[in-house]
Amino acid sequence: MYLIELALKLSPLPVSVQRKELDEAKALYNSLKETLNNGDPKVIEIHCEQVEDKKIAVLASEIQAVQMYEKTTGSGGIRRPGFSFDE
Repeated sequence: MYLIELALKLSPLPVSVQRKELDEAKALYNSLKETLNNGDPKVIEIHCEQVEDKKIAVLASEIQAVQMYEKTTGSGGIRRPGFSFDE
């Protein structure tokens, strides 16, 4: 399972959706990154694959950052989101 998190302006908590496949997660991440590069003030709607009824609509100009990371189960192999010097 892969999480794509959006950091929004003036919001202390990130907004996230999940994708089951790495290719789908990368496609969404790249799509969001391209939207940030364009700077278009449009609304982006994203759905979550884990929770079927979960949908998010955000104004593209309010997104500060996008990150993607793998969500693992169990005690071993946990990848922390963000950047780390430990890896």
